[in-house]
Amino acid sequence: MQNIDLSNEHIYNLKLIDKAKETHELTKDELISILKDGSINEALFNVADETRQKYLGDFVHLRGLLEFTNICKRNCLYCGLRRDNKNIKRYRLSYEEIMDFAKKAVSYGYKTIVLQGGEDDYFTVERMTKIIKDIKALGVAITLSIGERSFEEYKAFKEAGADRYLIRIETTDKKLYEDMDPGMSHEERKRCLKDLRDLGYEVGSGALLGLPGQTIESLADDILFFKDLDADMLGIGPFIPNEDTPLKNADGGDFDLALKMMALVRLVLPDINIPATTAMETLNKNGRVIALQCGANVVMPNITEGEYRALYALYPGKICISDTPAHCRGCITGKVIKLGRKISDGPGFRANGIAPKIKA
Repeated sequence: MQNIDLSNEHIYNLKLIDKAKETHELTKDELISILKDGSINEALFNVADETRQKYLGDFVHLRGLLEFTNICKRNCLYCGLRRDNKNIKRYRLSYEEIMDFAKKAVSYGYKTIVLQGGEDDYFTVERMTKIIKDIKALGVAITLSIGERSFEEYKAFKEAGADRYLIRIETTDKKLYEDMDPGMSHEERKRCLKDLRDLGYEVGSGALLGLPGQTIESLADDILFFKDLDADMLGIGPFIPNEDTPLKNADGGDFDLALKMMALVRLVLPDINIPATTAMETLNKNGRVIALQCGANVVMPNITEGEYRALYALYPGKICISDTPAHCRGCITGKVIKLGRKISDGPGFRANGIAPKIKA
């Protein structure tokens, strides 16, 4: 009798995947059912890949990731850059270093530069707008990932030329979020996302899978939140415990569950940009290639140089820390081509959105 029940559950969830493929809608209970069923993973991944191909074609967008400061005023329990971590060597790139790395990235063919850093108050509106304007003059799109700022600051960055902003919600479970991020407000995080949307940014968010106390039910809520937000880009990454944080002994996230979450995001938001995250490759040596076959269409190779690559230590086992940006560009290009995919020669704005013009 049990085998019959399992078979029925399997068939039911396959039908749900077909429903998502056709309608791009799933209820919370339906999402939970799929997330809990390990027997339908291959079917889910195949349909997510088909959906990616249907809506976005075979292009993979490369974003050059410039990690320009590892100084952060926040104290998130899961992050190696947290304020109370005294075992990390801190750095802050100079304006000249930032511009040098950005110019080299453009010479490697990148059409988007992602400026990512901890919440470092040194980078005031004045400093950031100069950096944004000068990188914009190189003829690329700019994504910012520098945390919580005021509406006025976001507005100034947009007017300076920023196109996208990435600020992950991490979890829609308010209590879990505020437990993991001491002194931070879940409502304030959502305020940031609303402000960015109102200002006309392409808005990016995402989830961290495997936090202590996180449930499958809350993961389903995350997906519904992203759907309601109509996010333009979403990063799904497994939590990897860092020995220099209070969560050093936690179990961490599961690679397959992160893939399932990413695939479901592709089904409910079929035309958005989804990166194959580096954290996935930390857990599986072929993680980014596998993610590209399960719905992802973006890769963000690191364009930071020298010791800074290792010092941006969000989690242990970070990949490619000894490689050069030129090597990373060539390596990922080879992997993409081997998959039968193509490297995009454009900035890769969301397919159904209004792509802002890039000033040369």
